[in-house]
Amino acid sequence: MRTGLAIPPGPELPPAPAEPALVIRDLTVTWGERPALISVDAAFPAGRLSAIIGPNGAGKSTLLKAVLGMVRPLSGRITVAGIPVARARDRIAYVPQRASVDWDFPVRVADVVEMGLWRRLGLLRRAGPAERARVAACLDRVGMAELAGRQIGRLSGGQQQRVFLARALVQEAELILLDEPFAGVDAATERAVIGVLKDLRAEGRTVIVVHHDLATVRDYFDHVLLLNRCSVAEGPVAQAFTADALQQTYGGRLPAAYLGQIGLGGQ
Repeated sequence: MRTGLAIPPGPELPPAPAEPALVIRDLTVTWGERPALISVDAAFPAGRLSAIIGPNGAGKSTLLKAVLGMVRPLSGRITVAGIPVARARDRIAYVPQRASVDWDFPVRVADVVEMGLWRRLGLLRRAGPAERARVAACLDRVGMAELAGRQIGRLSGGQQQRVFLARALVQEAELILLDEPFAGVDAATERAVIGVLKDLRAEGRTVIVVHHDLATVRDYFDHVLLLNRCSVAEGPVAQAFTADALQQTYGGRLPAAYLGQIGLGGQ
């Protein structure tokens, strides 16, 4: 049973700012007649690494898409650093699930990362030396500098995930949202990605991750939202990530032996 990949914890974090980075209030989203999210409340602290966890179909990806404006909520209010999200999306970077990307599109690795600059460059302006240097630096940060000229479809799954993280990094956003970044990647990529995310946290960025591996939550994250269409529990991992909250989130389907393996057997 894996319980993390020995990622160094890093220096002690300063107190989080009083103003949360992302606040969601009474968020309801439906797919046709079917509710995807029901009156969800959450407040993600600034400068922290947060996880959203829950079973398949719990609305985790839908929540990110509502923040990004990719789905229209039936009701609710979303703010980023106190600003309505519709006026703050230039502060957000997004790493989608790999399964949602067309990897056959004929584009080079460096071009994918450069796409992260479109808000700054506009549709007509070409990247100059400064922008290309920034792209190269972000690729180097995720260990992909040597593959900058390779076609994106020729990469492994883990390499593709690193490229999309580099595209998020080049935006220099305050808030970074990632949807299942560790799904289907090798251990080396997982180690590299979580290392970069912890570095971003140390720089004061806010990182929110849809995450599926309960065994690594306590090693990787500071804050957690347990979600199953509704908010079940939220708060610092040490307080909110409990056996009772997990059983409520997963409908009582988690075996006691599994909870013991992830260090929650006595709760």
